[in-house]
Amino acid sequence: MILRVFSITYRLIWLVLTPLVLVYIWHRGRRDPDYRAHLGERFGHYPDLPQNGIWIHAVSLGEVRSAVPLARALLAKGEVIIFTHFTPAGRREAHKVFADDIAAGRVASVWVPLDMRWVFGRFFRACRPKMGLTMEIEIWPAMVLSARAKGVPLYMCNAQYPSKSLDRDSRNLRLRQKIMGKFAGAFVKSQLQADRFASVAVPNINITGELRFDQPIPPALLTAAEALRPRLTRPVVTFASAVEGEDDIYIDAIKTLVSHPHAPLIVYVPRAPERFDTVAEMLRDAGLSVARRSAVFDADLAVTQWPTPLPDVLLGDSLGEMYFYLSLADRVVVGGGFHPHGAHNIIEPLAVGKPVVTGPTTYTIEYPFVEAEAAGVVKSVNDANELADVLSGPPWTTDRDMRAFMAAHSGAADRTARAIFSEIAGRPNSH
Repeated sequence: MILRVFSITYRLIWLVLTPLVLVYIWHRGRRDPDYRAHLGERFGHYPDLPQNGIWIHAVSLGEVRSAVPLARALLAKGEVIIFTHFTPAGRREAHKVFADDIAAGRVASVWVPLDMRWVFGRFFRACRPKMGLTMEIEIWPAMVLSARAKGVPLYMCNAQYPSKSLDRDSRNLRLRQKIMGKFAGAFVKSQLQADRFASVAVPNINITGELRFDQPIPPALLTAAEALRPRLTRPVVTFASAVEGEDDIYIDAIKTLVSHPHAPLIVYVPRAPERFDTVAEMLRDAGLSVARRSAVFDADLAVTQWPTPLPDVLLGDSLGEMYFYLSLADRVVVGGGFHPHGAHNIIEPLAVGKPVVTGPTTYTIEYPFVEAEAAGVVKSVNDANELADVLSGPPWTTDRDMRAFMAAHSGAADRTARAIFSEIAGRPNSH
């Protein structure tokens, strides 16, 4: 009864909010015109889409990258894929990675409909998917309820339920948890996550692991880093995905590090490109010498103007080159851990064999942080002093430990694909 009342109220809210959402999209389009492109898709008007495929809802760039190894595994078995996105970054990534498959009609990449049931009805008629997968924990009420009403089995995929979210959702009417119970099932990252989803009545749970462990690493970025290493006469610490609000902590730690006799070269990579200039100014105002990737390298990461002597900081003012910055490092600091929103992905540095440090706020990466900490390949610290001590101290892990951890956690794409095919085989064809 509560869920029915919520569903009706939610529809009425959307009638009011739709103009505001369009204003938001139009406003975002001032900075990124792709937001305004193909606007009809957001209302369920699509070009010819593949039929009877597997629909993967990957909102933005991170979700698309998580989905890549799984999509590759499904395509290898002859399936077709329909991606839906909300952000241009996610859509562009899908079009780049799957360009040949899109041209061949094996993959489509379109905007997700606005979260209204009648619009999702149009989407389902346009592609008639045999199954839907929402990456991570995207809970869109109209999407979930429309899929159930139309007989489209919708699963959470690569899912985790952070403790903070579980605590918040368990209060009051528990509407979000009631909507979760309307999913057809979930492919989750660990036993702990399976237990949490089961505790809120999510049905049909499969433990398949973390897809990010299977993400492809661009070989050109590894090659570029390997070519540069002989020029680096100092150890390297990379600060990856630094977010606004924690720069002061990092800069305090960096000033301590560069004061040491064997000071490392700092590679500093802000998470948001609009912060590149601001961060460069902050670093210089702190008395640090700074060189920018855009001034030192060409588009292919060949050196154009190597700074002599080396600066204190190389600012990573580029997009799509994180594996280059990580591969240069001896140790990596992953951003977000000193921000209330929590730490970002630690898997990328672990995948290239780099020990990781992050701040104390790790609920967002509970898996695999707990497992990685137990394996000795990642540490969390509480402040700038602890961060400087860890980064300047002795090694806390070995290459063997790193390889063992990665071997123990890879293979999620194949496990998830097998679970998907098992679910498909066990369901009658509803189309």
